[in-house]
Amino acid sequence: MEMIFDILLNQDFWFAVLRSTTPVLLTTLGAIVASRAGARNIALEGTMLTAALVGVIGSALTQNAYLGLLMAVISGIIMSNILAYFALKLKSNIILTGIALNLMATGGTVFALYLFTGDKGASTSLHSLALPNINIPIIENIPVIGPILSGHHILTYTGLVLVVLIWAMFKYTTLGLRIKAVGESTEAAESVGIPVNKIKYIALTISGALAAMGGAFLSMGYVTLFSAGMTSGRGYTALATQAMANGNPVIGLLTSGLFGFSESLSNYLQGYSLPIEFIQMLPYLTIFIVYVVYCARKNGTQKEL
Repeated sequence: MEMIFDILLNQDFWFAVLRSTTPVLLTTLGAIVASRAGARNIALEGTMLTAALVGVIGSALTQNAYLGLLMAVISGIIMSNILAYFALKLKSNIILTGIALNLMATGGTVFALYLFTGDKGASTSLHSLALPNINIPIIENIPVIGPILSGHHILTYTGLVLVVLIWAMFKYTTLGLRIKAVGESTEAAESVGIPVNKIKYIALTISGALAAMGGAFLSMGYVTLFSAGMTSGRGYTALATQAMANGNPVIGLLTSGLFGFSESLSNYLQGYSLPIEFIQMLPYLTIFIVYVVYCARKNGTQKEL
């Protein structure tokens, strides 16, 4: 128990929590936008993985990290629009289509990496660039708080800003209200002239862009290279954190933070004599347990009503 307190009192630990939260938060926000439109984006894992590779290749080819990020986001938009085309235009099952895209990305990224570099495991031969960290004036000089909140990756701060923007979008903008209307009842939305498929396309496009940013963070911030399977299930985790958030971006920040906390804790526990297998599964086990409890309580509440 003493080692847990030692970890929790470490400023670097809480800095790592925000860092670990970032890719899941961005992807959770994407999942929230899609789910509010009634178009669940199951292809988040594949979108993140594809964007992670495209970002590395793009920054290596252009020698510009921001162009690499832009190319990663475009790849996410393409992935989500492929999903939208098959599900909305061709009427395929959106769940199965999303799974197919995830499987395609798993093997496709390794194949694309081999074509570009001749490597199959990691992009070590590419001179790819990382997006910058940002020190926040005034805050960086505050004891305790400064070392925790300042000096993070630009996409970490982008994710926090997007929480507010997406919340405001759903509450105040016409697009946000239309997305909610389509998700709640397509028939009612159509009856007042809302183009349902168009709104779902837009929601999935936003979802793909956000998930791509999460993937780009992994290869252009979390580390500075692409490695096969580097998303490690974060796209699927985002589906669980989105479900617990129940469409609320602010709660999505908290549920994503739970994963970030657990992952950072597992990283710090590697310095102690604990089974490595338990340590590695801790973040996913935590989300699984919390999600099961959430579902049990939700079902219990519905039965009481």
